[in-house]
This record gives sequence, structure tokens and C-alpha cells, in this order.
Amino acid sequence: MTKTLPSHAEIVIVGGGILGCSTAYHLAKNGCKDVVLLERAKLTSGTTWHSAAMVRQLRSTVSLTQLTKYSTELYSSLAEETGQETGWIKCGSISIASTPDRMTHNRRQGTLARAFNVEAWEIGIDEIADYWPIANLDDVIGGIYSPNDGRVNPSDTCAALVKGAKMRGVSFYEDTAVTNIRVTNGRVSGVETAEGTITCDKLVVCSGLWSRRVGLMMGASIPLNPCEHYAIMTKAIDGVRIGMPIIGDHDNHMYIRDEVGGLLIGCFEPNARAIDLADLPNDFCFDLLKEDWDHFEPIIEGAIRRIPALESAEIKTLINGPESFTTDGNFLMGEAPELAGLFVGCGMNSMGMASGGGVGRALAEWVINGEPTLDLSSVDIRRFGRFRNNLATLKERSAEMLSKHYAISYPGREPETARNVRLTPLHSAHERNNAQFGERSGWERPNFFIPENTPFDPTLTYGKPGWFDIVAEEHKAAREKVAIFDQSPFGKLQIEGRDVVAYLQRVAANNVDVPVGRLVYTPLLNKRGGYESDAVLMRLASDRYLFITGTAQTERDLHWLSKQRRDDEWVTLVNVTSAYAVISVMGPNARTLLKRVSNASFSNADFPFMTHQEIEIGKTVARAARVSYVGELGWEIHIASDQALPVYNALLDAGQGLGLRCGGTVAMGGLRLEKGYCSWGHDIGTDDTPLHAGMGFTVKFDKGCDFIGRDALLKQRESGINRRRILLKADDPEVMLQGSETIIVDGRVCGHTTSAAYGYTIGSAVAMGYMSLQGADAAALVKQGKFEIEAAGKRHAATASLQALHDPKGARMKVDDGA
Repeated sequence: MTKTLPSHAEIVIVGGGILGCSTAYHLAKNGCKDVVLLERAKLTSGTTWHSAAMVRQLRSTVSLTQLTKYSTELYSSLAEETGQETGWIKCGSISIASTPDRMTHNRRQGTLARAFNVEAWEIGIDEIADYWPIANLDDVIGGIYSPNDGRVNPSDTCAALVKGAKMRGVSFYEDTAVTNIRVTNGRVSGVETAEGTITCDKLVVCSGLWSRRVGLMMGASIPLNPCEHYAIMTKAIDGVRIGMPIIGDHDNHMYIRDEVGGLLIGCFEPNARAIDLADLPNDFCFDLLKEDWDHFEPIIEGAIRRIPALESAEIKTLINGPESFTTDGNFLMGEAPELAGLFVGCGMNSMGMASGGGVGRALAEWVINGEPTLDLSSVDIRRFGRFRNNLATLKERSAEMLSKHYAISYPGREPETARNVRLTPLHSAHERNNAQFGERSGWERPNFFIPENTPFDPTLTYGKPGWFDIVAEEHKAAREKVAIFDQSPFGKLQIEGRDVVAYLQRVAANNVDVPVGRLVYTPLLNKRGGYESDAVLMRLASDRYLFITGTAQTERDLHWLSKQRRDDEWVTLVNVTSAYAVISVMGPNARTLLKRVSNASFSNADFPFMTHQEIEIGKTVARAARVSYVGELGWEIHIASDQALPVYNALLDAGQGLGLRCGGTVAMGGLRLEKGYCSWGHDIGTDDTPLHAGMGFTVKFDKGCDFIGRDALLKQRESGINRRRILLKADDPEVMLQGSETIIVDGRVCGHTTSAAYGYTIGSAVAMGYMSLQGADAAALVKQGKFEIEAAGKRHAATASLQALHDPKGARMKVDDGA
């Protein structure tokens, strides 16, 4: 490889592991020839070379599963294209369970696999023994078998990708460490190395462990941290053959596969340890961390119980290799918000080889098109604010994510580390009222409130949880009396300027040119017609709006909105999320409660639905908006953060005799699902259009101007939709749902639920999801079809609806047929 660097490249990739090599290959396949990859040491020398290289297809979303399924297709076909073998073996995998809850977890995964079109089915102990005769299965209940999973040789796979990229003109440079990143006018403009500088139009950071450090060179936040990751390799063991299915023994925190006649046993131990990158030598290359047999001992003891032959087997090596993890267990991908032209693909959470083929393709498409071609919001780097790049936070949470990699997916599981980072102005009051907090995008939010002298069992379960009756009372208060919620974590952007109306009319699908004092709920769409976001716009003045979005969408929305602004438009966008608290007062007695602390009129005539006013409340002023996410009479009070707590306390004091209760996010989830309100990132996303979602009434095709996504929606309206959002009610009131269950219609797999909760007003679990239509009319299918929800391998009769399952008197929002 020559060391004479080009002076310019259209695209520079930093990092030569699986992500860098795959991205280079797919850029080349898409016709990008002016691509340079720089590797600080040798290709694959960081994490990739010591990867267990298992490719298990099922992931948490349809899109991520598609990426991994593509990886299997790519790895099995690269040799024919390039002449370089990848070592692909379609050996399948078996997830075994030693406890009833683990079996429920595995069955849920198997159920989800069917919805995502991944082959998987339950097998018994005898079948497991046929595949693994040397395993001790005395404690095993059963397993889920996935026949199309497999494994590869990581170095050979990267060699094949490199060969394929070189065949199409990509240049690779090893031993070329990046020393600085050039930035010009808010855009990446070049990469400096000891061998010279390459100017570039776009930069792709695929630097694995070192990605955060590379980001800091240019002031960009790439929040990940390396952790120790352990595995052992043995010499040959009798009874081990090539191609045995991978065993996932997650109750014992480990995975097992064959390796050259012996075994490779890796783990995600419950006491994982983070690494300080500063402790690694600068020449770290094909290196491992110090062995620690004491740390690994509990895993090897469990492995010997599972595979008794291990007790006399000869250990070839103990691998302690660093791998990068993020604070939520999902990888980092896409365009970074701080700098134009900066893209990332890293933080793979030990899923680099499994996802690398698909991620490289998707990232290459993102780099070329400026936006992804499928819904990747769960791994979009813009889900994190800059505060998440704090090193202390990263060390704590990355180790926890590794430790919980194999944790059972109980409803209500919350992270334990790096908590109390973002507190709402009402936090101290919530603590006094015995709130049980959950974390969302760093915010501490009350999940529910435990009344004084009320027994509470915090044990996580797939059955009826210990907080079931507590949440029931909060839910009932919102429906029948009055409840108060803290929605301060809502994202809030102030958008203003001379051209603000024309700008917002172009980026919003609804008509936002409404009188001052009005609210508008609107989709924001991509070119494919899918939801980039949804928001409520509050018109404050002729040239000023408040844009209110979901807690997890703030950074992403700000970046997306900024990108849509034209150079000649006078529009400013400012994130004012922390400047204002939001106190939501919801329920039939909301008007009475507010009148006790305010002299404003809250009558229908003086304060109509979807309007806002500045009011006096307590001893200050605030902006009240008549809008509701729970489907009842209610107001959201936007108030300066430094004045929120006294008003909140005044509302609590004034609630005597009105049945007032504090409500949390769990109750709100059930309330909004009964009413059929969507949550972006769950029920609507970048692959879902308003027509899919039955929200066509929020799109104004005739508002007198074009808007992003309009053409795609018009084409879809003409051709028809192939799937439709529906609401479901479990017929059995004892059934508990949590989302990601399979929807069965007339005996066939028809889709999956996107979110679920218990609907206390309905008296059963409620869910939202999408059903495939296959040419059928949605209304007719809902009316005539036999609906079931499959959860953990069991089917439960369900009632489907295109309309809200509960529609309180006077509610204004509706769900239409998507026409």
C-alpha cells in the first residue's frame, strides 16, 4: 500500500474494521470511486479481529433485522464476487432457557421473529441434545431454534470487502493515523495525518474504540466507551464438530460455538468493567487486555456445568478484548448534528460482524443521499444530546449495557447507572410524593406515584406488575376526575423570523398558517412521505412559533429542521427545552382545578380546543394550551422553569375534593393508547406515512404551497396502501402486553404491535400496530377478520378497530381511513 496520499477525496473513511470496510465497499458499489479509507494501524486490528463473528438475524426492529438479514446474504455471496472466502457457515442458533421467565423471553423473541419474517421455532430438550450431545441439559426447559443464523471469519470477511472495494476504485492506507480534522464554516473540510492532508467533502468515522476521540478533534459528540469483553478458546474436544448451532445460554450470561474442533465461549458478564481509553498504548494493534481469570471464573464454572467436557479440556487462550458500547445498547449511525458532512458508524455493542454488512450498506446510502432509505431512528446518533458525551456517564452506562446485554426484557426495566442527570423543575416535589422514576433521554420522569402506606412489590415480571393497581388509580383519575402530569421533558424549539411561515409551510404537511393563538398538530415528512417527526406548533406571533416535539426527538428535529432551511431564508431555531416546564392538567375536573388558581376563563367559548393563551396562574404568568395527549379535557401549562414549582404546589393544594392524583408515564401510556394517539419512534416513523397511520386528515394537500413528502403521498393515495395502523384490545382481561407481539389475522401472520399498555377504562390490554392488507380493504378486514395477538408463543383473541377504543365526549382528534 502506497503512502503517497491524494490531496483530495470526495469521501474519507477513518477506520478499517468491519464497519469501515463495509461502508467503503458499499459506497463503491453505489458508484462512489473517489473514496479513501485511512486506518491508524492495520485493517481489522482494533475490535474486529477478535470478534466471535456470530450473525444472529433477529433484532429489536424491522429495519435492524433487515440489516442483519442482508449481512447473511452478503457474507454468503462475497466469495463468488471477489474470490476471497469469508468463512461463512450457516450453522443456525439455539437460545436455551433454564427458568420460566427466560423461556417467556425466548418465546417472545421467537414470536417477534415470525412477525419480522425470520425463521424460528421452539424446540424441546431432545432436539437440543441432538444438536449438542455433549451438553448437560438437566436444567433446560426448552429453546428457540433459528436455522438461518451463522458465523464468519471476521478478518477474511473484511479482506473480501476490501477486495471488492478496491476492484471499484477505493484506496486503502494502513499505518495512517489521523492527527486532526479540519473544519471550515461549520463543515468538515479535511483530514490531517503525519503523511499529509487530504481535503474532503464528507468524512465517515468508523473508528471503533477511538471514535469518541476522533469526534473530539472537531468538536463533535460521538458518545461511546470501550469495555472489557471476555471469551475463551479451547483445543479440540471430543464430540465437537464444525457447524454445530450457536448456543445462547443467557441465563448463564454466555454463548457457545464450535471453533476448529474446540469451543469458543464468550460472555456478557453481569459485573462488566469499562476501560479508560487513555490506558491503552498508542500502538495498540491486534492486542488484548490483561487476562483476569478471577473475573472470568463464574462464567467458566457455568460453562463447565453446561459442557462437562470443558473440565478436562485444554484452554488455548483467554481473550479479553476491548469493545465499544453506548449508553442505550444501540449503535451509533448517521449524520452527526454538529458538522455538515460528518457521518458515523460505530459503537456496535458487540454486534459489529452481525450488523456490519447491512450497516455498511445503509450508511453508504445515507452518505450519498443525505438521508437514510429506511427507518434507522433507533440507532441514529442524533438521539443523544451533547451531555451524553460525558466520560463519567459513558463509563458507568456502557458497562451496565454490557452487563445487561442478556438481561430478560421485562416491562418496566430501567437503567441503574448515570441517573439524575436531567431533572425537571418539579423533581423535588415528585420525590416528596414518592415518585418511582424512569429515565428517558437522560430525563428523570415519574413512572408512577406510590401513595402513602400503600404496599408495593417492585419485582419485574411478565405478568401483572406490582404497580398495576397504583397505575389504575392514576388512569381512573384522568378519565373521571383530574390528574396532573409533568411533561417538562417535551422538546421545545422557538422558530422565528421574517420567512418563518413560508419555511414552516414547506417542512410541515399540515397548514400551519393559522391565526396567532392557535395550535396545529402536524407531521413533518421525508421525501418518501414517512414521518421524520410529528409536532404541535403554537403560533405566538406573526413571525414566531413554539415547536413542541417528543422528549427523544429534540436534537434530531433541530438538526433536520436546520438542514431544511434555505440560505436565503431569515429563520432562526433555538432549543428552549430547559427554559420551560410543562404541567399538564387532565380530566373532567381540569377546568375546575385551574379556576381555583387562575382568574382566566377556561370555558369552551373563551378557551376553545387547540388554542393557547397567556394566563395568570398562582402568583405568576404562564402560557396555557388546550390540548391533550390522554384524550380528555385538559390544558398543558408552559411556564418558566424557575417559576414552575410554586405553581405545581399550588395546583396540588387546590385539588382537595376534586379527586386529584399525580400521574406518571405508565398511566399516560395506557390513556393515549385507548384514545389511539401515536408515539413517534414507536407507532410512527420514517417508513410510515400518514396514510399508513390513518392520519391523512393531518395533511393539507391544498394549502396553496408544496411541502416535503407531498408528491410521495399523492402517489401513494392514488396507488393505495399496503398496510394500515390499527388498534387492538385483548379480549381476555388477564392478558398482559408490552408491544412487539405478532398480529394474526385469519390464521396468518399479518404484522406486529408497535406499543401496548393496559387500558383500565377498557378493562383489558390495548395495543397499536400495523396489519398488512394484501389488497384487502382495511375497514372490511377489521370488520370481518378474526384477530389474534401472539405473545410468547400463545395466541390471544383480540378485537381490532380503526377508530379510538375509547373516545371521551367532546374529544376533537380523530383517526380516519388514510384517505
